[in-house]
Amino acid sequence: MATLPELIDTYLAGPATLRAAVAGMTREQTLARPVAGKWSTLEVVAHLADFEPIIADRVKRTLAFTKPILFGADPDPMAAKLAYHDRDIEEELQLIELTRKSLGRVLRTLDATALTRECIHTDRGLLTLEQILTLAGKHIAIHLPFLAAKRQALGV
Repeated sequence: MATLPELIDTYLAGPATLRAAVAGMTREQTLARPVAGKWSTLEVVAHLADFEPIIADRVKRTLAFTKPILFGADPDPMAAKLAYHDRDIEEELQLIELTRKSLGRVLRTLDATALTRECIHTDRGLLTLEQILTLAGKHIAIHLPFLAAKRQALGV
């Protein structure tokens, strides 16, 4: 079990690893879909940017309310309807960085007992803040191998 400072540090380190994963790519490369049936690099980054405010809201509501209900979110309709290929990758990266920086400031005010606060997720059931922060800290990391595969397929 990770400590609260470790969970926060992992969460806050995510944007730098994401930025490194897409560094040096041209817009054309970020739009390419070199791996059949998979999102482009820009689509992955836009997905991550779309979920940052959702994750931040989940954390804040779990902190502020008693067992709030948190709704699941399906990423596929979002990708299909939210103009991912019309987005600017730098803006998306900045959104991720600022959202995490802002939430990190809140998280640093907490003591370890906050990790036991609970919520009810419509897809996952009863969750603790510790579980939410663990998932949040892993979200970018889960997508890094896909980004690496795209770079490799493009020869970048």
